[in-house]
Amino acid sequence: MGIILWIIFGALAGWAASLVMKTDAKQGLMLDIIVGIVGAVIGGWLMNAIGENGVGGFNFYSFLVALLGACALIAIVRALRR
Repeated sequence: MGIILWIIFGALAGWAASLVMKTDAKQGLMLDIIVGIVGAVIGGWLMNAIGENGVGGFNFYSFLVALLGACALIAIVRALRR
């Protein structure tokens, strides 16, 4: 997948995670992209750890995996900030 698609995918996953975790007003577009891309990596790692497929392309399953990872990342950052 091209770098532009990964950035768009990361932005969508990061934005959705910020809505789910109620941090949308605190984050900008760049942070959403970073959270989404790093979340996709974390989600892929978590899914591989339990024996499932990680992020495999621009599809709904990969979006859910990235969303799971992005939500986990936001939760970890929240816990560390307290």
